[in-house]
Amino acid sequence: MTMNRASVDAAAVQLFHSLADPARLEIVRLLGAGERRVVDLTAELGLAQSTVSGHLSCLRHAGLVEPHPHGRSTYYALIRPELWAMLTAAEDVLAAAGSPARLRPDGVAADGTHAEPHADAVVPGHRARPDTAAPATRPGKAH
Repeated sequence: MTMNRASVDAAAVQLFHSLADPARLEIVRLLGAGERRVVDLTAELGLAQSTVSGHLSCLRHAGLVEPHPHGRSTYYALIRPELWAMLTAAEDVLAAAGSPARLRPDGVAADGTHAEPHADAVVPGHRARPDTAAPATRPGKAH
């Protein structure tokens, strides 16, 4: 199956649109340090719950985040490790254009690995949720 040019362009536009808002970039940075609930993001960003939910929906439609329920809470996690390489390239382009910017969270390398885990960091294979004894799996995906 091949994609026509319009569908490829639409997917690219959706991806770049999802990262074109400062609040969504900050959500990506926060999720880079570990999974979070909407209530956690609203507290950290100082935004309304409906606004954060809208931003997460945009990031989800772009294929960057995935929700997973746990009890009565829903946690959101980044699912595209390739995002870090793209943000690293964007940092390089911005620096070359004379507008350096840090788009990745501190300590996250271009390949998505954490250089120095901190207290809020999620160790790969583990979820940031209250009962850390629960299995860290997603349907069809090994962690």
